[in-house]
Amino acid sequence: YKKSKYRAEQIVNKLFCDEGIPIVTVNPTTPVGPRDIKPTPTGRMILEAAAGRMPAYVETGLNIAHVDDVAAGHLLAFEKGVLGERYILGGDNLEFSEILELIAEITGKPGPKFKIPHNVILPVGYLTEFFARTFNLREPFISVDGIRMAKKKMFFSSNKARQKLGYRSRPAKFAIADSIKWFKIHGRL
Repeated sequence: YKKSKYRAEQIVNKLFCDEGIPIVTVNPTTPVGPRDIKPTPTGRMILEAAAGRMPAYVETGLNIAHVDDVAAGHLLAFEKGVLGERYILGGDNLEFSEILELIAEITGKPGPKFKIPHNVILPVGYLTEFFARTFNLREPFISVDGIRMAKKKMFFSSNKARQKLGYRSRPAKFAIADSIKWFKIHGRL
């Protein structure tokens, strides 16, 4: 998924440079909030933790942004963005343990207590992917790519978007709370 996004951005940048097509690029970090219908992998993680179905976790770091702030950032980039420039639309950089603490605080349920090292959980990722492929199951909650990505903290800065576009993002706790509220209202939690 991330590789396809990167490659698509390279192609778009080439179109701007070679053919002068008017392009402004936005890079949302990890949008979280209401209307996560499928849900996304991050939404699913919030849903599982909020339901108390996450006994352990692997440490990583994410930049959490409210989905509505990211949507507003797209409009700001359309209105004020400089052609050929890119803007990161993000929010708060949080350790995964901090995200889980926020979920526990919002739901009143205890969060997972055990942190599992990446290399210990990796074989589980291979097994869940094997079973998902073999029995035509939905995407597994634990995947090899997810474990590999978790080794890197995905922290970002939206300073350029703040300074140049007037982008604003509310604290991550509001994005997570709105996500949980939406899941409850729609019978997912």
